[in-house]
Amino acid sequence: MHSEFELITRFFTPDPPGAEAGVTLGVGDDCTLLAPTPGQRLAVSVDTSVAGIHFPEDAPAMAVGHRALAVSLSDLAAMGARARWCLMSLTLPAADDDAWLADFARGFHELCDATGTALVGGDVTRGTLSIGVTVMGEVPPEQALTRSGARPGDLLAVTGWLGGGAGGLTLWQRGERDTGHPLLRRYLHPLPRLEAGLALRGLASAAIDISDGLLADLGHVLEASGVGAELMSDTLPLAEGLVAALGEEGARQAGLHGGDDYELLLGLPPEHLDEARARLAALDLPLTVIGRVSDQPGVQGVAVTGVRGWQHFPGEGAP
Repeated sequence: MHSEFELITRFFTPDPPGAEAGVTLGVGDDCTLLAPTPGQRLAVSVDTSVAGIHFPEDAPAMAVGHRALAVSLSDLAAMGARARWCLMSLTLPAADDDAWLADFARGFHELCDATGTALVGGDVTRGTLSIGVTVMGEVPPEQALTRSGARPGDLLAVTGWLGGGAGGLTLWQRGERDTGHPLLRRYLHPLPRLEAGLALRGLASAAIDISDGLLADLGHVLEASGVGAELMSDTLPLAEGLVAALGEEGARQAGLHGGDDYELLLGLPPEHLDEARARLAALDLPLTVIGRVSDQPGVQGVAVTGVRGWQHFPGEGAP
């Protein structure tokens, strides 16, 4: 059984990132000291992942570590921010499973390395398995992508593919354990679209990451921007293997309502479409137009009655 400090030292104290990473004091003190790039705005977000709610209790430890960081980094991607640092608060039921801890730490650290994100502090405590991750990034002044910039006439477009997260969860619940299956890969190891967010600066009028489902997250953009939308549901780019797993209608519903995709949903002036597609093509990432922003409230083109997307506390009257 590790003590709290032994656990942190063994599994969650990376090599000192150094001044080039903007870290003047890292893990091991009461606070970390960071040096943001002069002239940049700091973008900060936090997410909590709880066993049995956000991921299966029997999910592979590497996937749990990867997902916990990925879902927070996805928020930076939606803002067009470059990832810089993260903090992690880990709650464990016990601290004696070295193999699980090593795999969890590996999944977390590998995504840190892949995205240029430095782990600079955190906390470990005892309780039901949960992971809270705070991410910090940078974006130039006036270049942040927000939810409130969509205007009538803008196109609505999505990066990548939809429905894979919901499809992967469905397969896991059916007993599928082949982590090489394309749907399980998308569910267990989602990829935050950080490079796409950077590429879309100056082009997109609004953006959000699709974490709670396309229609639910579209609703946040429409509310923040004071606009409506006309969707073309037959143009949804569905994830590989989704129709085979769920059938055509099930796949369509997963694309519209399923969460855990972590693609970007964009408002995009039509004159920027070609340039946006060219920039994302350089990243081997498709951009699909799925509708248009309108001045009529609500969403036209699909039935949305009773659809709320994922909510922890749906409130009175929720379906």
